[in-house]
Amino acid sequence: MGIVKIDDQLHEDIRRASTVMCRSINAQAEFWMKMGMLAEANPTLSFHEIVKAQMAAADIAPPASTLVA
Repeated sequence: MGIVKIDDQLHEDIRRASTVMCRSINAQAEFWMKMGMLAEANPTLSFHEIVKAQMAAADIAPPASTLVA
């Protein structure tokens, strides 16, 4: 565990997003960092494809409303 220095405006953006997403500020920052890392490693995938792949890796089935018939 360490300390990461970030811009004040970015911290404010994280704080606001964390409220909307019902996450702690640290959890929101960690989510954004992980998604950014995954996006850089998989530049051809969309955000939704990355989330879907992460859910599958965690053995979590998508909600029924997202399944294609």
